[in-house]
Amino acid sequence: MINADEIAGILQGQIANFKSEVHEDQVGTVIEVGSSIARIYGLEAVQQSELVEFPNGLQGIALNLEEDNVGVIILGPDVEIKEGMQVRRTGRIASVPVGNALLGRVVDPLGNPVDGKGPVATSKYRTIENTAPTVVERQPVKQPMQTGIRAIDALIPIGKGQRELIIGDRQVGKTAIAMDTIINQKGKNVFCIYVAIGQKDSTVSALASRFEMEGAMEYTTIVTTSPAASPALKYIAPYAGCAMAEELMYEGKDVLIIYDDLTKHAIAYREVSLLLRRPPGREAYPGDIFFLHSRLLERSAKLSDEKGGGSLTALPVIETQAGDVSAYIPTNLISITDGQIYLTTTLFFQGVRPAVDVGISVSRVGSSAQTKAMKSVAGQLKLDLAQYRELAAFAKLSSDLDKNTQATLTRGEKITEILKQPQYQPQNVEDQVPLIYAATKGYLTDIETARLQEWSHSFIDFLHEKHAGITDGIRDSKALSDEKGLVAAIEEFNKSF
Repeated sequence: MINADEIAGILQGQIANFKSEVHEDQVGTVIEVGSSIARIYGLEAVQQSELVEFPNGLQGIALNLEEDNVGVIILGPDVEIKEGMQVRRTGRIASVPVGNALLGRVVDPLGNPVDGKGPVATSKYRTIENTAPTVVERQPVKQPMQTGIRAIDALIPIGKGQRELIIGDRQVGKTAIAMDTIINQKGKNVFCIYVAIGQKDSTVSALASRFEMEGAMEYTTIVTTSPAASPALKYIAPYAGCAMAEELMYEGKDVLIIYDDLTKHAIAYREVSLLLRRPPGREAYPGDIFFLHSRLLERSAKLSDEKGGGSLTALPVIETQAGDVSAYIPTNLISITDGQIYLTTTLFFQGVRPAVDVGISVSRVGSSAQTKAMKSVAGQLKLDLAQYRELAAFAKLSSDLDKNTQATLTRGEKITEILKQPQYQPQNVEDQVPLIYAATKGYLTDIETARLQEWSHSFIDFLHEKHAGITDGIRDSKALSDEKGLVAAIEEFNKSF
């Protein structure tokens, strides 16, 4: 039996509870497109840096908010986008996936995996542009961030939360320093983000497989854009990497981020700005090029204990043309960062590798980012090298030198040789200190300079085998407690070498 009253009751109930949901999508129209830039009419309420979506699924970022149209940079190829197409607001500010799931992965600046290992399992997102921690939320840089490179850890120490610029011409080993620093963080509970801006895919692939080989990929994320990618992707790459790093920093972890390199980043931003018809300034860069990098690098910090005490250390890389440090972008970055590691072609071709010019390189944090042990041996090292550099120039002109000058030159030569280090062989502090001690205290005078690399390898092996207490003491107490024992060990080893 069909009960009419029952059916009527159900219908009345449904009508009474019916709510019409009107979903309003603000839609605009493409009026011009080309060179990865689209001008869109009709998105009046769109926000700065908001993501908009094109019909083919591509996304863009609203960058120019003008009176009658919006300038959008397209995150991908613009070939399928045509005039008259509808563009939809997403209501979401440009953001990337973040979290531990990204460790060990190679992703593009939008967080999409490009390593063929399947999707990234994270539901957490973070906007790519965030305000830097305030003065109150920071604390002084005081813990060392070991690079494992003797010349840097002794003379240009880097602390957790510092921004240290790596600067030099092309092919002088800038990326090599960054890679060694990442490899050296193994077992030190530091997470690493490597941002490759406009680097060849083959280069990034070789880099990832090297990290895999050294066991460094477990705690590293690589964010990459190829040279053929849209300039918009190159422009957001460092910000995306920084957002991923910040997520870990605010969880109280120590993070190291490498931007390789910011020259390509500035060029990509210049391209985007000129296409958006923004007025050009010096060297055709837009007026806000300084702000572009300062707002990125200011996000590096050592957070206060109330904020969890995490840290974000940045090593931006910059390429100079024929050693010109006074060009526009290099001077901007030198003024933003807390020091620079300057690499020169002259040293590189003389065989001094890493080719760090310790005369021009500085760390504005200084010895507050060094352990006691390193501080005790590094002071003398700086002095000896400075004297050596001064005398070496005169020694070329003069043939008869007095004994003191010859001794200074010999010591400088030995120190320079000891500071040479092959790539992919970063060293722990407890192994660096005895070598620098031996060089500065004159224990290497009788050893041929050509055999010093062999001497240093054999001596460290000898210490680990016969006098492990010395290196363990330096590692545990962070100070050179058993100096007499070290002297005895050096003398004992020199007799047999």
